[in-house]
Amino acid sequence: MSGYVTRDGLAGLAGLAAPLALAAVLVPFRAGFPDTDAALAMLLVVVAVAANGDRLAGVLAAVSTAVWFDFFLTQPYERFTMTRPADIETTVLLLVIRVAVTEIAVRGRRQYATASRRAGYLDGISNAARAVAAGGSAQALIGQVSSQLVQLLSLRSCIFQYGVAGLGRPARLLHDGSVTFGQLRWAADGDGFPADTDVELLAEGGGIFQGRFLMTPVPGARPGLEQRLLAIAFADEAGAALASAHPAGQR
Repeated sequence: MSGYVTRDGLAGLAGLAAPLALAAVLVPFRAGFPDTDAALAMLLVVVAVAANGDRLAGVLAAVSTAVWFDFFLTQPYERFTMTRPADIETTVLLLVIRVAVTEIAVRGRRQYATASRRAGYLDGISNAARAVAAGGSAQALIGQVSSQLVQLLSLRSCIFQYGVAGLGRPARLLHDGSVTFGQLRWAADGDGFPADTDVELLAEGGGIFQGRFLMTPVPGARPGLEQRLLAIAFADEAGAALASAHPAGQR
């Protein structure tokens, strides 16, 4: 976590300093090319900062490029004043574009991080499942899946119970990611998991019921649909591996 904060902090500093440095480099040539060319060159700085930092770093870079573009590269030079309507329009338009680019870059970075994390989770579970199918310990797989579920869904605890479903009338996480509690479909996206009850996630393999992961959420836990679907994928891997290890439903 500290490395991530440091990276965003450095990106924020770069967002403030890099546009100034680039504008200073362009000063000797400002009379020889259009202002729009200089503005586009400075846009590259915003893209670079936004791709490597958070939203704040990108916005700082966008504002900084607008400020130094005005000061160094529009007439009258080295004053925070623009007299030509075209310069004003260019500056405002490019500021809007820079902020939009920042938002796109931040969202892309976030989606990439999420996809990488999901792939890492699934690779770990798949490797453990293959180990069980090859004669490894089913308990090791169950322990790994339970540990991943605790992290993924913000759980206080998670245990696996062979051949059990519905005992104690817990809420249930269904295969489509929805949650039921009794006869009610729970609004999990808005309300999170039901309070004061466990949640069960059933595991099946080869059409044979294997058991359930009985999960105790942290109060107020609100895992999103993507997290819930990933949890179901974990349970499916576990169920398939257990079915391979015990073909006839034997324990």
